[in-house]
Amino acid sequence: MRIVIAGDPWGLDLKEAVKGHLLECGHDVEDLGGQAGAPADYYDLAAAAARKIQAGAADRAVLCCGTGMGMAIVANKFKGIYAAVVESVLTARLCRAVNDANVLALGGLIVTPFVAIQAVDAWLATAHTEGLEEHADFLGKALKCVAKIEESA
Repeated sequence: MRIVIAGDPWGLDLKEAVKGHLLECGHDVEDLGGQAGAPADYYDLAAAAARKIQAGAADRAVLCCGTGMGMAIVANKFKGIYAAVVESVLTARLCRAVNDANVLALGGLIVTPFVAIQAVDAWLATAHTEGLEEHADFLGKALKCVAKIEESA
């Protein structure tokens, strides 16, 4: 899978841990920034990641800042981007199964690298409606309704 990853100074250590794991798993990972000695702002990084997904240059993004919330707020400003702040394996799985999230936002001040890696693995392995097949019709309709809202906003 093609994944972009980025981290501001508050999420840099978490980004590096997740990036290393993704590379070990064989994913195609593009690091958009946030390096030791060359910090980048969360709003620039989240916007760059969202644009990569919009352009079809990436399938998903993992964004790391202090809480994950700044990255998610910015990424969600872009059409077709569904960013979720995740603090557990369960929320990572559910943001895919329920909301079809294509961006995972993690907080370096909140989530340990161990939990982040497990959450990323769960998020990548989960399909939309997985485990919720009895609600698949509603969840599919919900995504279409969200897209309509997005169009009219």
